Amino acid sequence: MVTYLDAATAPLRNTGQIRLYGEEGFAGMRKACDLTARCLDELVPMVAPGVTTEAIDRFVFEFGMDHGALPATLNYRGYTKSSCTSINHVVCHGIPDNKPLKEGDIVNIDVTYILDGWHGDSSRMYPVGTIKRAAERLLEVTHECLMRGIAAIRPGARTGAIGAAIQTYAEGERCSVVRDFCGHGVGQLFHDAPNILHYGNASEGVEMRPGMIFTVEPMINLGRPHVKVLSDGWTAVTRDRSLSAQYEHTIGVTETGCEIFTLSPKKLDRPGLPA
Repeated sequence: MVTYLDAATAPLRNTGQIRLYGEEGFAGMRKACDLTARCLDELVPMVAPGVTTEAIDRFVFEFGMDHGALPATLNYRGYTKSSCTSINHVVCHGIPDNKPLKEGDIVNIDVTYILDGWHGDSSRMYPVGTIKRAAERLLEVTHECLMRGIAAIRPGARTGAIGAAIQTYAEGERCSVVRDFCGHGVGQLFHDAPNILHYGNASEGVEMRPGMIFTVEPMINLGRPHVKVLSDGWTAVTRDRSLSAQYEHTIGVTETGCEIFTLSPKKLDRPGLPA
């Protein structure tokens, strides 16, 4: 049995119940998510051949510090970086290091800031220099998957409608949806109920209600959907070494539909792709 509760009276831990936030929560999320989106905007000119993901991670940390925010991933369950940087066949949770980016790479940069107790969570794909058409097409398909999933969000619908919209489009474009990772509730907690699957049937999942806040973050592969986690315990890669891409927004369910908290102020939600 799924239960919903007023976020204002809920304990600060994941109880499996779904929090419903009021206007104060939405206002806090707008500020945290705006900061995350502005950081991702600032990274657009920085991502280039020869730049290391360690330098990108350092920028993410310093940008947060300059604006009174902490990176949520830093020291989270032993993770030692301020962001995740996932290159080419890395699906998610790539660890920044001193290896330079190369011409033709694609990289997902995932940033979550904690600002005044609220978590702003978002990621984007960045092309490194000129990329091949197959990679560009994967980015286009993945962003469209994200937006089609978000378009399915409305009160009374099931969370399965999000996954159904994503899966239908991705597979229609001869791509696959990663099953091993999902979106999640977010707000005063980094990871909370409910889980948001990026595949499935519209009649499945929990009922969406006004006040729910969660991420939609489909991971789409050019090849098969299967992944494996490397020995570092974090880095997830495609088993067939095919390219993978991901975009992520944080969403609030409203009385009439939804609000995207992490939209780019500079309209750079799809860096390097045609408008």
